[in-house]
Order: sequence, then C-alpha cells, then structure tokens
Amino acid sequence: MKSAQAKIPTQERECRVLSGWVMLPIAILLYVAGPTLIVLAFLNGTTTSSNAAQPNWWLFAAGVVAILAAALLSPGFFALQPNEARVLILFGDYRGTAKQGGFCWGNPFYSNGPATQSSGQSFWTQAKNKGGDDSNQSQPKKLKRYKISLRARTLNGDKLKVNDKRGNPVDIAAVVVWRVQDTAKAVFDVDDYETYVATQSETAVRHLASAYPYDSGETFADTDEEITLRGNVDEVSEALRVELSERLEQAGVTVEQARLTHLAYAPEIAQAMLRRQQAEAVIAARRKIVTGAVSMVEMALHDFSKNKIVEFDEERKAAMVSNLMVVLCGESQVTPVVNTGSLYT
Repeated sequence: MKSAQAKIPTQERECRVLSGWVMLPIAILLYVAGPTLIVLAFLNGTTTSSNAAQPNWWLFAAGVVAILAAALLSPGFFALQPNEARVLILFGDYRGTAKQGGFCWGNPFYSNGPATQSSGQSFWTQAKNKGGDDSNQSQPKKLKRYKISLRARTLNGDKLKVNDKRGNPVDIAAVVVWRVQDTAKAVFDVDDYETYVATQSETAVRHLASAYPYDSGETFADTDEEITLRGNVDEVSEALRVELSERLEQAGVTVEQARLTHLAYAPEIAQAMLRRQQAEAVIAARRKIVTGAVSMVEMALHDFSKNKIVEFDEERKAAMVSNLMVVLCGESQVTPVVNTGSLYT
C-alpha cells in the first residue's frame, strides 16, 4: 500500500538574470547587421547567363538569421521597479524569482503572461460596491509577465456584524498591513493571493470577535482580569496579527500590522448596553467612595484612641461611624447639627 504523500509547498528561490544594458547593444547590432547583410548579399551577388541578378546566398542567410536572432532576443527584456519581483516560468516549470531591480534580460521563452486570475474581491470588499456596476466587479485582474509587487499593502475592511463571546452583536472592522514575502507560494499555492488575503482577513476578524467579550462582564472593571475587545486593544490586535500570519502563510504573505479600526455595539442593543455601562460606572464609583470613607473612619477612630483625645463606648463609636459615613458618602452637602450639651444628652 502506498502511503499518501503530503503536499510540499512551493519554495521561492532567487534567480539572477542578465542586465538588459549588456544585451541591448547585441540586439541593436543584430537588428542593424541583418538588413546590412541582406543588402550586401545583393550588391555582391552574381549575374546569370540570362542577366538575372543572383544574391550571395551565404550573406543573405546570415542577414535573415541576424534578424531572427534579434527578434528572438527582444521579448527577453523587462524592467523591475524597486520592491518588485518577476516569477520566471519556463514551459510550465518554475525556474526562480528575479528580484534585482532595473533593466533586465532573461530567457525570452519565460512566460510573459498575462496570467489571468479572479477579481480579487471577497464579500468583505464587495460590500462597499453594492451600488456599483456588477460587470466591473467581475473583470479579471492580470499579472503582466508574472510581476508581483513586494510593497506593503493596506486592506481596510468594512464593518462586520459579529456576536462576541457572550453572544452580544457588535460591529467590528480592522485594517491589515501585509506584503508578499514568498512569490512562489503566492502564485502557485493559491488561486489568487489578493482574494485569499481578503477572505482570510474577514474570517480572522469574525473569529477574533467571537473569542473575546466586548466588555467586562463583572460589576467592577478594575478588578476583572479578563481580556476584552474594548479594554485590551493592543492584546487583541496582536492576537489578530498572529492568527492572520498563520492563515496567510500558505499564500506566502506576511502580516506586518493588524489593528481594530471600529468597535461598537450593534444599533439594536446599543442603548441597553449604554445603560448597563452607566450603571456599572455608578456602582464602581460608589464602591470607591465607600472604600475611601471606611478607611477614613477607621483612621479617625484609630487617631482618637491613640492620642487619647476622647474615649468612646461602643454605642458612641457606632453613632460616630454612622455620622461620618453619611457625611462622606452623601450626594449633597451635609448640614451639621452642633450639640452644646454633654456628650450623653
């Protein structure tokens, strides 16, 4: 029984090509030499017995060969801008990737394209063009001469409605900065790497939103250590970048940065969640006020006892604590009542 062999991903290998400035004089020389040799073939020809001109066939053949050679060399010229590469394919066989910029010359039989791919749009990007012409969206894009840009690109995603970890619908959007790192994987391992990036980015954002809650579920946000979409933007963005890097590795794409650009509750629950956040804020503020008031009362009783300013029994301590708590925790200003008699009257 033959064991199933795992698919080996295509690995990029750099291929050096000749400088175009070296081959250009040769091509020009052949273009000039071809017609010149043909003319010389007729000038140095012979005349038959019937006075018919007969060219020098050796010179004529050399001129034709020179013209054919120049025409054959011409398709090998191409130019690469900085941060641009060309995938070299010879009769269906991957021979390497040329990354040296400038005017270059390669094998004229390298596939010159254009290589037709799909439109490069996913549901994430098509949402922006709902009102546009469908015929424009279906137009195929082409990689002319298999040239691929290695520059950083930005994918600005549209807003998505997703349920968070607790099932609350939220609107979320992200921006992804990516670049092609392995041109062989980008061309041969996926059908269209731009569509692949857009689709996987949408999937990663949806998965990220469902893996974290929008906000803390505890009453006091300062004591909750749970990672949330709203409270831990840096951690969530890093998790999105790591997940995208794993998903896009198959396409030879590296993710340089991924950040959330929009995060909000869905309109249908926004008002209810706003009231809940307001209630949590009020409770958290009250908790801090009560905690501070208790510490101040404890400090006052301790100082009274330590400095022996006045002695309180348990009943008077309870009355003092009650009065101080009312003064420190009250919403409005408290008007004190001064007792001019004895402490027990």
